[in-house]
Amino acid sequence: MSSRTVIRGGLVITASDEIHADVLIEDGRIAALAASGTSAAESFTADRTIDATGKYVIPGGVDAHTHMELPFGGTFASDTFETGTRAAAWGGTTTIVDFAVQSVGHSLREGLDAWHAKAEGNCAIDYGFHMIVSDVNQETLKEMDLLVGEGVTSFKQFMAYPGVFYSDDGQILRAMQRSAENGGLIMMHAENGIAIDVLVEQALARGETDPRYHGEVRKALLEAEATHRAIKLAQVAGAPLYVVHVSAMEAVAELARARDEGLNVFGETCPQYLFLSTDNLAEPDFEGSKYVCSTPLRPKEHQAKLWQGLRTNDLQVVSTDHCPFCFVGQKELGRGDFSKIPNGLPGVENRMDLLHQGVVDGHISRRRWIEIACATPARMFGMYPKKGTIAPGADADVVIYDPHAEQIVSAETHHMNVDYSAYEGKRLTGRVETVLSRGELVITEREYTGHAGHGTYTPRSTCQYVN
Repeated sequence: MSSRTVIRGGLVITASDEIHADVLIEDGRIAALAASGTSAAESFTADRTIDATGKYVIPGGVDAHTHMELPFGGTFASDTFETGTRAAAWGGTTTIVDFAVQSVGHSLREGLDAWHAKAEGNCAIDYGFHMIVSDVNQETLKEMDLLVGEGVTSFKQFMAYPGVFYSDDGQILRAMQRSAENGGLIMMHAENGIAIDVLVEQALARGETDPRYHGEVRKALLEAEATHRAIKLAQVAGAPLYVVHVSAMEAVAELARARDEGLNVFGETCPQYLFLSTDNLAEPDFEGSKYVCSTPLRPKEHQAKLWQGLRTNDLQVVSTDHCPFCFVGQKELGRGDFSKIPNGLPGVENRMDLLHQGVVDGHISRRRWIEIACATPARMFGMYPKKGTIAPGADADVVIYDPHAEQIVSAETHHMNVDYSAYEGKRLTGRVETVLSRGELVITEREYTGHAGHGTYTPRSTCQYVN
């Protein structure tokens, strides 16, 4: 059965255009756009009409950095693929790219198969995978080629977490050399983990055990140093580089310098670094543990430099690094020792709204909002124009967004499976009203009408920014 939907009267916003247009959806794809009120638009016929008068019509968000069900620090991220993708849909995100994990001593294939098993049949929206490479050896390098061939085209390495995910410079260089050959993109967690572990040990020996010390030992200079080193290793390998969750102005400066030299170096930041700070880590009564993530929150003055980086395109993408742990029973594992607090924040539901607040506050334009949240992540990770835009032939992943609605963010009303909100009490202007994923209504006028299993696995081509 063919199905047709028309969205009438909204302001269609993509990374490149703003136009008052009607959108025709047929069999899960965008079939046509026509300026509202024209004979072409009036000729659209459909089984279902959605009135978007006074609203924005935007592409579904692409969150290229999530961790559903991630094992970490003796526990697991509290969102499953079912709860996490449902919450993403509530927040106007229609595609996530999660991280499958290779365990040391195991193959990439084992890790990828395990994550496919977690996600399959459980997702409300479409999903893809990056691969965390924890054990670089000859077999791993061969497997990277095979994974690129089947649509897993990005590989994450860690300069942090010695003994867990950590790779040394030699392992990083080998993986980068391989990605230079096979078209893969190395994603780097850039912090000097060896030096950080020394500072952690010294802080705990001094009795500095509160959450705020998590931010103090993970110094901005050690993020900048690792970012610089990753860039130079990528340059030696002739490989592109994508630095994840950039939090410090010094790291942005390293990226800007590399890009000014014409290198294929890209950077991502996250809403928590744009809106939260070390003030949150210092909240009393162990409340600061709610804000422990790595890279850590920085002093407030870093926020302006991150927004600037987004405006100047020294940072290209905003993802969430959604990795939620409940305060009760999970974050509390680190009482008396900040190094045992599970690292991660909830945010997959808040990203599109927080970035729209950035538009309201004058930090970025509407089109830049769509660019950093939808179009560029889709291009960066080989999903454009299927994802990330509203154009004929694209998947009908569409959000009707009310730019005037006001909301107060709260754990009482969010849909993530976590017992607190990192943005509790924050007033935002703008809210998702209706969400379609491949033409199917997932959120209908602020009511969940989707279902687990609608979301399908999305193989990806290689990075569309690299020649």
